[in-house]
This record gives sequence, C-alpha cells and structure tokens, in this order.
Amino acid sequence: MQHSVRARDVGLACGTLPTGELNSIADVPGVRVGHRTLAHGEIRTGVTAVVPHGGNLYREKPVAAVHVLNGFGKSAGLVQVEELGAIETPILLTNTLSVGTCCTALVRHAIEHNPDIGRETATVNPAVFECNDGYLNDIQALAVTEDDAHAALANASSRFDVGSVGAGCGMSTFGFKGGIGTSSRRLDLDGHSYHLGVLVLSNFGRSGDLRLPDDRVIAPPEIQTERRDAEKGSIIIIAATDIPLSDRQLKRVIRRSGVGLARLGSFWGHGSGDIALGFTTANVLSHDEKAALVDIRILNENRIDLLFEAMADGTQEAVLDALIAAGSMTGRDGHHRPALINTLSLSSDA
Repeated sequence: MQHSVRARDVGLACGTLPTGELNSIADVPGVRVGHRTLAHGEIRTGVTAVVPHGGNLYREKPVAAVHVLNGFGKSAGLVQVEELGAIETPILLTNTLSVGTCCTALVRHAIEHNPDIGRETATVNPAVFECNDGYLNDIQALAVTEDDAHAALANASSRFDVGSVGAGCGMSTFGFKGGIGTSSRRLDLDGHSYHLGVLVLSNFGRSGDLRLPDDRVIAPPEIQTERRDAEKGSIIIIAATDIPLSDRQLKRVIRRSGVGLARLGSFWGHGSGDIALGFTTANVLSHDEKAALVDIRILNENRIDLLFEAMADGTQEAVLDALIAAGSMTGRDGHHRPALINTLSLSSDA
C-alpha cells in the first residue's frame, strides 16, 4: 500500500468523516491483510487473506454478519455466519473456480492449530469469497494452489498493497482495471477513537456507468461509441471494526455498503454477485466457553447512523482506491483493461 497511487492522491475522497492513519482496514487494531499474486503467461489471478486478529480464530471467534445484495456468487461459509453470527477462520478472497482449493487450505490451517477439530470438537467453517476474473485470467487453468493460499496468510501485515494484487490481479470494474481497494473512517464515541475499515475485491459495474464523487461520469475511451455490456460481475466487501456490535447491528451496518456502490453508478445487475461480510474485534466468542451466560457490549443504536455513514463512504472510496491503484493490464487472449488514472489524465488534458 505504501507504493501505490491511491484514490485520495488524485482527489477522489468520499464523505467528510476523518480517515484512520493508514486509511485502510488495518486501522482496526490487529487486522492484517496478505496477498499472493499470480501473473505469468495467461494467468492473472491470486489470493488475498484478511486476518481479523493475531490469536487462534477457531478458539476466539469474532462476532460477524453477512449481507447479500445480489446472490450470483459461489462463496463458501455464509450460511453458518448467518446462523451463528461469528467467523472462525481468516477470510480468503480468490477467483470463482478456486473457492474449493482455498476452503481446503483454511481447513488445514485450522487443524494445524486445533488438532481436536472434527474429532473431539466440532468441524470448522472456512470463509472464502470469490469474483470471476475470467476476462483477463485463464480461469480454467485452476492456477491457485493451497500453497498460494497459505502464502497469502503468511504474508499478512498491517501494511499491504492495493490494486492488481492478490485476488485482485485479474479483476475489472466499470470497464477499467479493478482489484483490491481499502479505506477507513475514524469514529469518536464516549471520548475514545474507534475505526471502521473496508476492503473490497472489486469486479463489477457496467462500462460507462462509473460516477466519481464530483458527479463526473467516466467511461473507458474505447467504449464511448460502442454498445455497453450488461451489468454483471461481482464485488466482495469486507468490513472490520473495533466498535462493540452485535451480529444484528453488524448486518445493519454492512447493508449500507450498497449506498456506496449506488453512488458509484451500480444497480447490482442480475448477473452480479455482491456480498458483504463484517466483523468486530471488540466482541469475541470463546469456543471453549464454560459459563451458561456471557456478557457482551453493544452500541447504543441512537449512535449507529455514524457507522452507516462510515460504511457508505468507506465502500465508495475503497472501490475508487482499487481503480486508481490498479493500472492497466493485458491478459488472456489479448484482453485488455485500461487504467482509470490514465483516462482521468486524458480528461484533464482535454
């Protein structure tokens, strides 16, 4: 992230709330992100890992929620998160046909640290999310391996790159090159500073529909006079916070990711898989809890509008972050995606 041009570097800030120091999901203490990028021959793909805290996630499960805006997707683990309101593995992002491989990698990772899984205690629910990078990537090559998933986990850090990295390597957004983007907002409650951070795997939107914060509508130059494709693709939105919330409150917050997508010009078409997952590091459920009753802190919902605003602004800016950082790319069969930053430069020169 320290080497990429980001949305704010070119004046594409969203909203008025202050950002965290890094303006990333890693402004939430303990959250780390890692990538494994595969770019050779016809391959343009990879894996991105989001690690919620540095402990044993199976033993100490962050409260979590999921929200499906449009369900044309093949993610794994959503049903149990919806039912139980927690996650128990890191979150892996990858391409559509590599979900199974990444699930197996997460299961092996969990068993390595918890040898009682599936024997003395319950099995494990891996959380894997996907977008289809088949326009730029030879997705049929099934290039992602378990070793790639483990490498992304091992590389996880509070400082990470954005753009055409990890799972974002082969992604497209509004006809431009897409990928990984992130943003955060600092929120002050009862005299203490907290953060809400967003990370996106951005692969959605119809060419010609992209709307910038200043209301400019931007299209890739080569499609300006062509018939536009149908709205399709996907976006995965991961939200993290250190504000204590219940899973019901988290679901209310992550729903507002749709506000950010709509501001950008998306209407979540029939063929789009748009899914949000949120977790809080402030409420953690112990796998080995012995007490019948446990205490949990939650937000006074008279203050929740602040988080709604942060989620909408953070999602919008994270997508722009992915677009600005991604650069241009030529991939499978000569398929090409231009860089938004180059088109903005051309518009400025005109």
